[in-house]
Amino acid sequence: MRALTIDAHGGLEQLRYRDDVAEPSLIDDTSVRVRIKAAALNHLDLFTIGGMPHVTIAPPWIVGADGSGIVESVGSGVRTVSPGDAVLINPGVSCRKCEYCLSGDNPLCLKYAILGEHRLGTLAEYVVVPEPNVARIALPASFDVPAAFPLATLTAWRMLVTRARVKEGDNVMIWGIGGGVALAALQIAKRLGARVWVTSGSPEKLERARALGADETLRHGPGIDIGREVRARTGKRGVDVVIDNVGQETFSQSLGALGRRGRLVTCGGTSGPRLEMDVRRLFWNQWTIMGSTMGSDQEFAAIVAEYEAGRLSAVVDSTFALADGRAAFERMAAGAQFGKIVVRID
Repeated sequence: MRALTIDAHGGLEQLRYRDDVAEPSLIDDTSVRVRIKAAALNHLDLFTIGGMPHVTIAPPWIVGADGSGIVESVGSGVRTVSPGDAVLINPGVSCRKCEYCLSGDNPLCLKYAILGEHRLGTLAEYVVVPEPNVARIALPASFDVPAAFPLATLTAWRMLVTRARVKEGDNVMIWGIGGGVALAALQIAKRLGARVWVTSGSPEKLERARALGADETLRHGPGIDIGREVRARTGKRGVDVVIDNVGQETFSQSLGALGRRGRLVTCGGTSGPRLEMDVRRLFWNQWTIMGSTMGSDQEFAAIVAEYEAGRLSAVVDSTFALADGRAAFERMAAGAQFGKIVVRID
């Protein structure tokens, strides 16, 4: 089958389009084989290509976490989907038997694996996943949006709904509007009735975010203190929630923007993993600082319901053919996108 693969960790030069990769077979009677119609890129894919601690690959390794398509075959025990069904794919696979899974915290499972990182990914003609990792949807006119929807929306849903418990009237600040998680967070925060602040280094992205419902826009960049700007606009009160997936470069400014009893939720460290803070500000302001990764089966079901009802969607930046996958990755690496970059398999 055709696939976008790497044989070793490194830069984007490691990406290789191949048409001779072995097709995956059903693993057991609860497996589902999906013919991928479209896949979407995430920054996680860049980290996978570059290499991460304790993550090993076996060439040819298929990259990609997000995807949507048509069920091609199912194991004998599968009951929720049938061949011919259009499906969304949950990229996070867990054992569903341990204490964490049984308590509804699948991402804490000690065997948790993400497609493209720990298991063969979605940038291929076929992928095989456990039955709970697919959800039937109405047949779309195009698979671009459903391919772009799951990972970013699931991540943002857990951050805002489960972890930060955003409520109507909260002020929520989101770093780096234009990325998939940030755009999903904007939609979810507005759905919850929050007042939403977004940052970007691009005036054009800020303008587009306003068109999507952002209430306040903040230009970030060298010499700009976002925390100070937020406090100036709020009469020193600050915001209730900060959504930060940047890490090292933004953490102190995130705290500067955070008001008393504020909640900071982080799901990534694209600028670096090391953080510094004054613990006195933490206890004096009674902040809550939380980590968040992916989402549970229940949260996946929730975002699928929102998608099917037309209340949440995904912003698609651009589309590429599978053979042009490296160009798609180069666009993401440059940070030029506003929304998700989709790779069409068919």
